[in-house]
Order: sequence, then C-alpha cells, then structure tokens
Amino acid sequence: MSLEAPVLLYDGDCAFCARSVRFLLEHDPDGTARVAAREGPAGRALLAGHPDARSADSLVWVERRTTGARALVRYRALLAIGRYLGGGWRVLAAFGRAIPPSIGDHAYDVIARHRRRLAGPGACVVFTPAERRRVLD
Repeated sequence: MSLEAPVLLYDGDCAFCARSVRFLLEHDPDGTARVAAREGPAGRALLAGHPDARSADSLVWVERRTTGARALVRYRALLAIGRYLGGGWRVLAAFGRAIPPSIGDHAYDVIARHRRRLAGPGACVVFTPAERRRVLD
C-alpha cells in the first residue's frame, strides 16, 4: 500500500480509540493524516508490512520515512503524533522524550488495559463527509 500521509490505525470497537481518532482529525494542522481501523482492509494491509506492530494492542502510527514506512506503537506513537500535530503538542512531545520509553510504554499499557472502563462501551466513529475522505477503509 502506498503511503502518502501518516496513518493512525485504531481499534474500531473501542470508544477511547474513537475519541483519539476524533482528536487527531480535529487538530491535524494540515488535514492530511489518514485513519483506518486495524480490523479493516486498509488497516490489515498496513499492518502486514509491520509484524511488530501487528501484535501490539495499541494505536499504531504509520509514517513514511526516507528509508520507507515505519510503524510506531504505544508511547512512541503518542510522541510521534504530538510532533506531527505541532504547536503545544510538539512541545509536550519534546518533554515526553525525557521519559524512558519503558516507563512511557508501561503508562500507556495501564491506560490501554482500562480503556473500556474509562470511555464506556465501544462506539464506532461517525465521520463527517469531510472526514470520510481521510478514512482508508
């Protein structure tokens, strides 16, 4: 799959993940990031090229690099999204780099384990027509 813009892969049955998707779409400064459910055809195709990300129970941020696409999971994905969003989020991500990845991943895992209780029952994202153009499924 050709990757022109970064893609956020998310759990399509998770309300917490749906809120993360909504946040990205609303705060994306260029309006270029794409989203796809991990379970959908585009999500599965992107994950096929990144075996390490395929097994992670995490948001996955896939971005193009000069050496090819890379997939970031858990805490590293959050930092990359912050850098992408720019402004105060970029500053927060810069401070977040001071936290060792093992500690950041542990905090991510604690929240991920309880995400269904934190956000309530699963809810799919209802996209506006403008947002729908940014969905890969």
